[in-house]
Amino acid sequence: MFKWILAIIGFMFFRYAGAVLGFILGTVIDNWSRSSTSFQAGYGREGQKVSPGDFELNLLSLASIVIKADGKVSQTELDYVRAYFVQAYGKERANATFRTFNDVIKNREISAQRIGLYLQQRTRYEVRLQIIHFLFSIAKADGQVSQAELNQLREISGFLNLMKRDFESIKAMFFKSADNAYKILEIEKSATDAEVKKAFRTMAKKYHPDKLQHMDEAYRKGAEEKFRKVQEAYEHIQKERGI
Repeated sequence: MFKWILAIIGFMFFRYAGAVLGFILGTVIDNWSRSSTSFQAGYGREGQKVSPGDFELNLLSLASIVIKADGKVSQTELDYVRAYFVQAYGKERANATFRTFNDVIKNREISAQRIGLYLQQRTRYEVRLQIIHFLFSIAKADGQVSQAELNQLREISGFLNLMKRDFESIKAMFFKSADNAYKILEIEKSATDAEVKKAFRTMAKKYHPDKLQHMDEAYRKGAEEKFRKVQEAYEHIQKERGI
């Protein structure tokens, strides 16, 4: 629609050359509008939108911050990110994102705070939970999450406006400790059996994969992993208490 309107306006003021220019410009706007609209239902919130390209580049930027957090670049972590993007978006689209990142963004100062603010205004809460889970997975790809990486992840979580208890719950999925199961369910070890059961229902609802049906396969698998961790935590507590 835009291309014909702009073509007419261009013809009125600049005749044939203006009509051609208007048609080309309008075509670009039409194409951008169609691609943007198809994505808004998946990630955006009312009044705030994020395009697919922007989302992927910001996600890759956050990944680069985590990879460099401990002062070294792990090939294992790099390979994990590449495999994740290829699975989520396909090889061609993933490679295009990597090229854009290398050509335009890599040599600029990347601000976790700016990206966090941008994404918290334009994505649903459950999507941001999946983002921090993905970033934890990167840090753990080489076998352990260093203290420097953990500090960076906590900072990014704050910029994404995630609740502290949600961050601690996801963190517990990547660390082994005696009370991990309770941390995953966001309760104290002193919780009653009834409180444990209620916490399991709450967490199962929060992390249910259906909440990310609009996302690509890699994100849905991440949601399934979190959901499985919640189930395992509940089963561990049941076994521990003999209930």
